[in-house]
Amino acid sequence: MSRERGERGGELDRGGQRSAGREGGQVRRSERQGMERLGDLLPEAARQLGLDEQLEQAEAIAAWQRILTERVPAAVGSCRLVALVQGVATVEADQPIVAQELRLRAPELMAALRSAVPPPVRQLRITARHV
Repeated sequence: MSRERGERGGELDRGGQRSAGREGGQVRRSERQGMERLGDLLPEAARQLGLDEQLEQAEAIAAWQRILTERVPAAVGSCRLVALVQGVATVEADQPIVAQELRLRAPELMAALRSAVPPPVRQLRITARHV
């Protein structure tokens, strides 16, 4: 047998070294402390790969969906943030009535978007999609 029990109860490998990782089938607490959440690592990795713009766009789209869900739930699924370029957020609505509702609430929506999105949003442009 290649492993034997050490005097402290952990397993030893052939060289007499304690095996890393598990004691009694459980991961040691000290090993978990060095781990990081994948979601925390992705933004930095995206920046290193030169994907800053795409990451900001994705964050803005997610923020828009949250804002819409909170403030204009009837418009969820009927409009989307399609661009955020040089401080102009462009929202496309599927129907003119949805576009009109968003225009009426534009100051409120823009203020919420400004506080949620890193690049400063200075204008909210709402268009009705032509089908």
